[in-house]
Amino acid sequence: MTRVTDDDHRSHSPETGTQQILPPRPAPGGTGAGTAARVLRVALAGLSGLLAGAAALGVAELVSGAVRPQAGPVTAVGGAVIDRTPPALKDYAVRHFGTNDKLVLQLGIVVVLALFAIALGVTALRFPRTGCAGVPAFGVIGVAAAWSRPDRHDLDVLPSIVGALAGTAAFWVLITRLAPRSARSIPHEEASPEADETPDPPEPEPHKEEVGIPTARAPRDGGTRTSFDRRGFVLAAAATAAASAGTGVVGRVLNDRSGAAARASRAAVVLPRPASPAPPVPAGADLHVPGAHPFLTPAGDFYRVDTALVVPRVDATAWRLRLHGLGVPSDVTYTYDDLLRRDLIERDITLTCVSNEVGGPYVGNARWIGVRLADLLREAGVRPPSRGGPADQIVARSVDGMTIGTPVETVMDGRDAMLALGMNGQPLPFAHGFPVRVVVPGLYGYVSACKWLRDLQLTTFDAYDAYWVRRTWSARAPIKTESRIDTPKPFATPKAGPVPVAGVAWAQHRGIARVQVRVDGGPWHTARLAAEDSADTWRQWMWQWDATPGSHTLEVRATDRTGHTQTRHRVGTVPDGATGWHSVVVDVT
Repeated sequence: MTRVTDDDHRSHSPETGTQQILPPRPAPGGTGAGTAARVLRVALAGLSGLLAGAAALGVAELVSGAVRPQAGPVTAVGGAVIDRTPPALKDYAVRHFGTNDKLVLQLGIVVVLALFAIALGVTALRFPRTGCAGVPAFGVIGVAAAWSRPDRHDLDVLPSIVGALAGTAAFWVLITRLAPRSARSIPHEEASPEADETPDPPEPEPHKEEVGIPTARAPRDGGTRTSFDRRGFVLAAAATAAASAGTGVVGRVLNDRSGAAARASRAAVVLPRPASPAPPVPAGADLHVPGAHPFLTPAGDFYRVDTALVVPRVDATAWRLRLHGLGVPSDVTYTYDDLLRRDLIERDITLTCVSNEVGGPYVGNARWIGVRLADLLREAGVRPPSRGGPADQIVARSVDGMTIGTPVETVMDGRDAMLALGMNGQPLPFAHGFPVRVVVPGLYGYVSACKWLRDLQLTTFDAYDAYWVRRTWSARAPIKTESRIDTPKPFATPKAGPVPVAGVAWAQHRGIARVQVRVDGGPWHTARLAAEDSADTWRQWMWQWDATPGSHTLEVRATDRTGHTQTRHRVGTVPDGATGWHSVVVDVT
């Protein structure tokens, strides 16, 4: 007698009179249900990786709140990425993202982490141990990045380590909830519709000829029927998400509180009246042309270009500055109060970033108050190279590890180079270097404008390359003569008739003597210059244009007081600043 199961079906052959046993008929929708179940598990595995990554970051944020904000893995990795990014790519980021370049980098790191975590989750479906090993591997990257930072502290590796351990534990708990379970291994009371993909169909009555013969149900999807702990996974996922959010929020609060002493110290600062105040801004220095940049740039609008992903919050009461190196008989240390008690100078000075493209926004003019740097150097025994001094470079070090090299001769040639304590009548904002930064008129910021200063070392250019010089930028970088059209804006549509064309021009420590404008390559027209504040500030200019309908190209060039006229030759910012005429295309209606 031939044995068949309930899921088998027979085909009768009239020629032979025999019955042929055919394969089981799949239950309606069975294959689709199995596929849907597998897709669901893959999706939940990816979610497991994502939640584990969030747990790692949340715990790391919490621990960094107890260590310091710069120790967080995203910040540490971001800083390491910045240090290893080619100058051309950095320049591209500054040019296209502006002051949001750091936010874009951090978001990019988080996105990469998220994709990596999802991939680990999917991998862990088949290789759980391999998938789980990926989480601590990412933690190792965070540890290496934190340890590579020039301003590292011994405990900076803790957030990445603890975060990786927490992420691994969360990942294991979640991924094991997705492990398949054989239907046979599920006790009868547990094999409910809640624990399986679909309910089992009623057991059919056996055929008479099969009575007493054991049978086995074939899987409806042609494979091994499995299930996973859905209820357990949902609970574990919810708990992980809540814990990640909670630790992240608490970590942010702790990080914010870590700057409380710094904020209190800044709030307590009262800038004394300078011994050498800045002359009043002359009448006519600001032409007040609508659309043109104001003469003095508010601190909130002043450009910020640096490598700090987290703005350092320095407690002025604990701050110290060390002055040492070649030509300094003995090290000198200053406190913030030491500097406040000295004779202060106040000056209007325009700063420019070397990453500023022709016509770019990374230039600003502010009123600075501080200590004349040349006085500190002379008191410490420093002589410029022209007078036999052994050092030709001052290396300024920031609390975040940045190094900036400035020529000693330039600082001591009589210009108003200073250790700035205030900006526009207020203590320096944190984003612009509180408690102390360097300001040197006439030099691009990357060789002069060290923020969050902590150390001044006298050395030589032959002996030491500062941060940007090691990345192919020039060691010495005087600011080039440049000009910019602020109004009309590119692709503006002014009406025919009188149109004011206005902007700013700068050649710090040389001064602007003339600005000229031309239309569509025609003759140059001399613009009206605003009153000059000093040779260290920019000058506004304006030319009245009798505009005619159509598309037109406006160009501007400036001439400094040495007689040098801005070149039309366009070059990029690397290695020592951009050149070229700024041009604007408008469509006059």
